[in-house]
Amino acid sequence: QVQLVESGGGLVQAGGSLRLSCVASGRTASNYALGWFRQAPGKERELVARISSNGVFKYYADFTKGRFTISKDIAKNTIFLQMNGLQPDDTANYLCAADFGNVSDQPNYWGQGTQVTVSS
Repeated sequence: QVQLVESGGGLVQAGGSLRLSCVASGRTASNYALGWFRQAPGKERELVARISSNGVFKYYADFTKGRFTISKDIAKNTIFLQMNGLQPDDTANYLCAADFGNVSDQPNYWGQGTQVTVSS
């Protein structure tokens, strides 16, 4: 079992920044790849970024356009999503996910999510 707890969401004005955190815990949590998804009301859930268990390999969705950076603190088994240049379209519930090997469209574990709201 892997438990995921997100934090860092909030309300920000367009052009602002937020840093999301996700702590992964559990006996085998360090072996899992981690990632961020987001889901806005009325829209499908989409992958934002993912990172390998060793923190080396990273993938970003095209819409991040260099604005978002995913990173991992190996010692704390925590990942971060630094989001800069936020726009109203980035408003969504951001969910952390864990998957064995690589983060797929159907990860094994989900966090509860943290809400990000960007005002215009």
